[in-house]
Amino acid sequence: MPRRRAPRLIVPALIGLLGAGSAAAVGDDGADGKFERRDSFHFTLHQDVDIDERGGIYGSRAFEQSVLDALEGAYDRLGALLGLRPESKLVVWVWDPDLFDDRFAGLFRFPAAGFYGGAIHVRGADRVTPRLVAVLHHELVHAALDAAAPRVVLPAWLNEGLAEWFEARAGGKRTLSPGERAAIERVARAGGIASLEALAGPSFAGLAPEPAAIAYLQSYAFIDHLARRFGEAELARFGTTVLRARSVDRGARKIYRRDLASLEADFRAEIGAP
Repeated sequence: MPRRRAPRLIVPALIGLLGAGSAAAVGDDGADGKFERRDSFHFTLHQDVDIDERGGIYGSRAFEQSVLDALEGAYDRLGALLGLRPESKLVVWVWDPDLFDDRFAGLFRFPAAGFYGGAIHVRGADRVTPRLVAVLHHELVHAALDAAAPRVVLPAWLNEGLAEWFEARAGGKRTLSPGERAAIERVARAGGIASLEALAGPSFAGLAPEPAAIAYLQSYAFIDHLARRFGEAELARFGTTVLRARSVDRGARKIYRRDLASLEADFRAEIGAP
């Protein structure tokens, strides 16, 4: 199967927290019926053994160790940037890419490179690429938020916005790229920016590719707006306060001394949305 590509407007094309029901349906059979397991301090990694046959000089153990090294580095950055440090080991499944495409295509209306549903599941490769590392960073945020408050269902704009922001920030980006900035402003001028309330469902799974791309970009742009205006330390405090308070608006009032509607209005004005 040819590799599917993300929507043109935005790079990630990932889905976040699906919930326990989806996780139960995932299963644990590899392409040839087996996964290999390897552990680090904070993670349990299950690698589809079919990847071994494509690994060439990289080999199974080298690949596994590289993935775990990337995950441990992401864990350290997660604590530094978002104040999230899961205490229990997180489970990560790295799937053969063809099997991932075949098995999980029905979960999404748009292309996906990974998702979180009780465990992190990613579309693998025969080596650790920058794209794979980015996906691991993104899904780690979903796993960490769930570990911190398993009974709290965050609005998708916050869940995905934090994951997008962390993925970008950990990769060296300080803010939206010029292309992303131009895209969000173009959507705003066309009247395509949704309210945060409209993006407050548990996930973007039901969106078609183009609306999903816009929803991800808007969520990232709003979190980026908060980080630039109030500082990254306050963003981390906002996220952890929302988890404790079980309320986004209470978190906003406590950390930013503003209600969510006021913060949203400032963001819309910045990007030129009506």
